[in-house]
Amino acid sequence: MSRAIAGPEIERLIQLLSKLPGLGPRSARRAALHLVKKREALLGPLAEAMAVAKERIVVCSSCGNVDTSDPCSLCRDPRREDGLIVVVADIGDLWALERSGAVPGRYHVLGGVLSALDGVRPEHLSFDQLVKRASDPAVKEVILALSATVDGQTTAHFITELLAHLPLKVTKLAHGVPVGGELDYLDDGTLAAAIRQRTGF
Repeated sequence: MSRAIAGPEIERLIQLLSKLPGLGPRSARRAALHLVKKREALLGPLAEAMAVAKERIVVCSSCGNVDTSDPCSLCRDPRREDGLIVVVADIGDLWALERSGAVPGRYHVLGGVLSALDGVRPEHLSFDQLVKRASDPAVKEVILALSATVDGQTTAHFITELLAHLPLKVTKLAHGVPVGGELDYLDDGTLAAAIRQRTGF
């Protein structure tokens, strides 16, 4: 058991920071020390931002994104295509796609993927809301932006069956060679997917 290196308040800060993804105990100590050293510039504003976030952050009732308003800013954006819904497992996936700037349409966050091992069943995810949204005559395409894992692909097949009765196109993300990727460093599954999904040049 490690000994306390500071007072209980700072120890609690370290303990809470260590629960964040990517931060272990040592990284949390470094982050806490940096925050304490920069109290005026970082710690105070961070505490204020977290207090505001705790009070104001809500889940969008339409797409499942988090924001300070419902519907969220992405759902309110009139420049987005109503005919395109991009389905993602989690909010982190939505944010990653949004950073790319490649998605002109609307999003739908499932809240995870189907997983027999983890006990995630269809009723735990927002499939009903997705079918309702996809049933709108304005929707022409649903893109399944789900991971290439077994659970992700199982979820994609489940959604495809759910939407089979609707007059729309269901597509998925291409899998294969990443931009700037060297063939020699790619795994066999990625190379096989790239060959199967080859396109015209």
